[in-house]
Amino acid sequence: MLNNSIDRHMRYNKIRKMDIADGPGVRVSIFMQGCTFNCKNCFNSETHDFNGGKEFTDETINRVLELCDNEYIEGLSILGGEPMHPNNIEGTTKLVKAFKEKFPKKNVWAWTGFLFDKDLKGKEVLKYIDTLIDGQYIDELKDPTLKWKGSSNQRVIDVQKSLLNNSVVLIND
Repeated sequence: MLNNSIDRHMRYNKIRKMDIADGPGVRVSIFMQGCTFNCKNCFNSETHDFNGGKEFTDETINRVLELCDNEYIEGLSILGGEPMHPNNIEGTTKLVKAFKEKFPKKNVWAWTGFLFDKDLKGKEVLKYIDTLIDGQYIDELKDPTLKWKGSSNQRVIDVQKSLLNNSVVLIND
């Protein structure tokens, strides 16, 4: 697949206009389509097939920005599927960059099975993300009392502080 054709093939599963479960406050959430991790008992297994969902286009980005253009919307949440998968990261980057340009005071939260300091180091997408929950969901480490994450191995990371410090800065809620 050619690098410049990734956007054309990227897909998303759904957009939630008013999500109160995936990050603080009322948010707009987009669930990207496609994931190769296939974590046991994933809460979103319908997003694993890269051919499922709907085509992710500039119109999708415009729709998300339009939905976020309300004062009661605190930010944007990006889940999956896997938004940081090589098939999806270009479109995810385009979305978060457009979001931050239009709404510099609103926050972006993203969930990924990839590790911030190992797999995502140096990726442009991180410039536009405020909070990243990283690490694959591990069913044996499931803990329903955890905030924002499903299993105890996952980390809630302050991305901008981590980039400044050149080391992982965790958010302990």
